This record gives sequence, C-alpha cells and structure tokens, in this order.
Amino acid sequence: MYLLLGAHPHGAALQELTQAGGPQPANPEPRIIAREDLAAVVRRLENDRKGGQPPRWIWHRTQDWYPGLLASGVELERCYDLTLCGNILAFSQFTAHTEYARTADRTPAEDPVLPPKTLLPPRPPADQGALFDEPDTAPTPRHTPAELRTEYAAQQAALAAVGPEGNQRNRLQLLLAAESAAAMIAAEMQHAGVPWREDLHEKILADHLGPRPPLGHRPARLEALAAELRNLLNAPALNPDSPQDLIRALHRNGIEVKSTRKWELRESGHPAIEPLLEYKKLSRLHTANGWAWLDAWVAGGRFRPEYVVGGVVSGRWASRGGGALQIPRQVRGAVHADPGHKLIVADASQLEPRVLVALAQDSVMAEAARDQDLYAAIAAKGFGGDRAKAKMALLGAMYGATSGEAGRLMPQLARTYPRAVDFVERAARTGETGGTVTTRLGRSSPPPSERWFHSQRSTTAEEQRRAETIARSRGRFTRNFVVQGSAADWAACWLAELRRRLRGLRADGTPGAELVFFLHDEVMVHAPVERVAACTKAIEDAANAAKELLFGRIPVEFPVSMAVVDSYDHAK
Repeated sequence: MYLLLGAHPHGAALQELTQAGGPQPANPEPRIIAREDLAAVVRRLENDRKGGQPPRWIWHRTQDWYPGLLASGVELERCYDLTLCGNILAFSQFTAHTEYARTADRTPAEDPVLPPKTLLPPRPPADQGALFDEPDTAPTPRHTPAELRTEYAAQQAALAAVGPEGNQRNRLQLLLAAESAAAMIAAEMQHAGVPWREDLHEKILADHLGPRPPLGHRPARLEALAAELRNLLNAPALNPDSPQDLIRALHRNGIEVKSTRKWELRESGHPAIEPLLEYKKLSRLHTANGWAWLDAWVAGGRFRPEYVVGGVVSGRWASRGGGALQIPRQVRGAVHADPGHKLIVADASQLEPRVLVALAQDSVMAEAARDQDLYAAIAAKGFGGDRAKAKMALLGAMYGATSGEAGRLMPQLARTYPRAVDFVERAARTGETGGTVTTRLGRSSPPPSERWFHSQRSTTAEEQRRAETIARSRGRFTRNFVVQGSAADWAACWLAELRRRLRGLRADGTPGAELVFFLHDEVMVHAPVERVAACTKAIEDAANAAKELLFGRIPVEFPVSMAVVDSYDHAK
C-alpha cells in the first residue's frame, strides 16, 4: 500500500496510490484529515498491513511529518522521501538520459558540500500553524497531493527507464530506499536523543575551566592563561581571542607565523607557545561545548541535534546546530547510559579502504583485507612492515596526496596493488576532464562548476596553469567521491538493516534498544542490559547484510569493532 501525505489548510490530505500502470490514485479525491486526528489515522493505517505489508508513506520531506508523528507516539516502518530521492535521480548517471534528469536544476555549487536545491519549489506560506503546534520542531508541509503525485510519477518513470546493464536499476532502487530509511532514522535519533548527563558535563567543565563564570566573562582558567600570555608577550591589552591581535603580539616578539594553527606555532620555542596552545584548546571547549551549549542543547538528559541526511554531496550526513558530528573527546564522559542500560558503540573498521578494495576488485588487496588491520597487512606485503607508511600511501591514493612522503610511496603501492590504485587514478582523470563519477549504488558527483568551464577557455600561459590547478582540484574531488560516496552507500544500508533488526527485537513487547547516534562509519545503540548480546549480533549481521546488498558475496571483509560501555569516553 502506497500512501501519499500532502498538505491541506485544515491539516493533511491523504491519498492511496496504486502501482498498477504507474502511481495512480486509488481514489479520485484525497481524504482530508484534521490536524488533531492525523496521528490516530496514521497509527491505524500503519497497523492495518493490507496484504501483510506495511504501507510506504510518500511525502515531500520526512522532516515535515515524521517528527510530529513521533512526538505523538507513532512510529512508521518505511517511507519514500521525494526530496532526497529527487536529488539523487537528478544527478545520477544511471538516469542521465531521462527526462527527469534533463529538466532538473543541475546547477552545481562552487563548493560541493550541501545537496542541490529541493526539486519541488517552496510554496508561499499558508495561514496555518505547524503540524502539531510545535513551530520550532515540526515545519508546516507546503505541498499538495497533486504536486507530490506528479513528482512521484516523474521519479518512478526515471527509475523505470534505467537499463538492465550492471543491475543498475536495482542498485539505484536500493539507494533510494536506504536514503529514505536514513531520513526516518535521523528523525528517530533526534526524537530519542543521545543520553547525556548534565551533572557530569558540568563537572568536566569545572575541572578544565573552573567555576561557571558570569555571562560574557571568561572562565577562571582561561582568564589566568590570558594574563600569562599578556605577561610573556609583553602585551598588556592582548585579547587572545582575536587572531589579528594575537598575530601582531607574536610578531612583536619575533615569532614570525602566518597563522595561529597548532602545527605552525609548534615550530617556535618561545615560552608563550605552550600556554597559548592550552588557551586555544580550552577556549574551543568553552565556546563549542561549554555552559551556553549545555543550556541550549541538552534537556531532560538528552542531546537532540537535527541531522541532515545527504548533507554532503557524497551522501554523508551533516548536522544543523549543536555540532552533533563533532562530539569532542573532552566531553564524551557526559554521554552516559541510563540505569539498567549500556551504550554499544560500533565502528566499521577502515571502511573506505575496504570499500575501495571491493570497488576495484583488487584480489591481492582483498587477501590483505581479510586481516583485522588492513594497513598492517598491506605494510607486510609491500612496505617492509611499516604500517604508518602503508596507511599514508593508501590514504594518499584515495585523497590525491601526490606530493611529499605520500607521493614518494605511491609507486610502491601501485606496483603491489595495481587495480586499486588504477581505480582511483581513473576517477581522478575523469574529474579533471570534466566527467562525472558514480558510487556503487548510483549517486553521482555534480557536474563541473562554471569556474571549471571558464578555465577551459584559457589562452595565456598563466591562465593555463590556473586551469591545470582547477582541474587537479576537481580530480582530487572525484577521486575521493567515488570511494567516500560508496562508503556512504554502505553506511546507509547498514543503518537501515540495523533499524529493521532492532525493531524486530521489540516485537515481543520487551523494552527496546534505540539508535541514538551516527557518524559516517560509527553507530551508537542505547540498549537495556538484557538486550546487549542480541543488539551486538544485530549490528554485525546488519554490516554483513550491507556488504552483500552492495557487492554480493565477495571475499572482502567489513569488520565492525564494538565496545559495550557505560559512557562514550570508554569506547576507545
């Protein structure tokens, strides 16, 4: 059953679709549901299970609807997010020949970090409140059933037009399903929140910074360091929070640096350097995760950031506010399981290098990948056992570090693992010449920017050198895109499979485990003690399932390391 959920001035408009002959409405007119009745109607339809299958909810954005439903106690099993799926279909090389891709807004950003624009344009605000009268957490949906139905039909037509070669249609369909599932997981994690002990956080801040200062004042430890720096640099009015002020003071003392980066400051032996580095470290703690952050982002023992699925063009997530993807080690002790629970922190070991092995079908490196430590195995075969050099060479190949030590190690890596190196080199050449690369499941890199096209019209020697620099930069982007993006494909499938298994563990009515945190290749599950063993098995099984979904039964291992702890700082 396919249920389309769109906007209506009085609440929501619900319409069932049939897939017979295309996504047509089963009934000519949508059902209008009052705002206060929506949660009960959705719950009833979710539990109805026509034909034994849960409904698939089709909507503009998961974030428009699902947070409000979760707040009303309604969990859903599956959905189709038109915005996320549309962004994939608009750029994918699998659908490049379709009308959908030809008519989509394919204008790339100069800095390809955020996803392309929503394909469904925003409508003027209507005179209505938020879905569940929570304007800060549940944005009002703006799209009618007719608009959503047209968009869904166009996307399904594009998917149907994908050819059979390389099983591309099935792979792309899997990506759309995983991306939509990820959107639900992001909303569920925001709803559940990361378990956070405010008292422990307060203690961490007091231990590092001193007592909580009045608003607008430095903590005691920072103020003491600032006074020490003023004395050592003979700068009574120094404001160490001002980079310009600090650089001038350093220069007056013969410390000729161009920036205040740690690696550059460490080149000087001046006695002010160590207190300055300590000041910078503690200042980051105070500004990024200090008392103001704690007041703004933690409530009721939970940290609830907003995750942005597909916030990076490679498919990686981003976050909006709170720095969810950068919980520093200094405050991880505040991430603490509830009584009777444990945190299961799982990390996909060396994910991107292993994805490269699978993509390149490098059988020699696949043999090395059977070792728990891939870098050590590579080192034993081609770098005289020097793990650091092996890691530097492999990361250099994936990220385009062709100069320095990584560049000198590249020939040895290419001789030992020619298929893996050739794979990323071809991706780089494709990008340099304006081409597009595609992940395993069908997410493609954006087309070149106007800056790249303009550089190709260069005539002078200086312009040609600039054009070569721009081309190499794009080559580094595409070289890593295909690996990082395929790793993001794997992670999305891992998350979706893990969510399904964790939901299965709750089927018997016992207290369930919750996914509460995700960062690229790491997940955190908050589980009752009696469910830990079942959850760890679910995590491992989901990782194996994700590998087979992407690559089939291949001789490459994707091991997951796990730590069962009371607090996050004990995980590593």
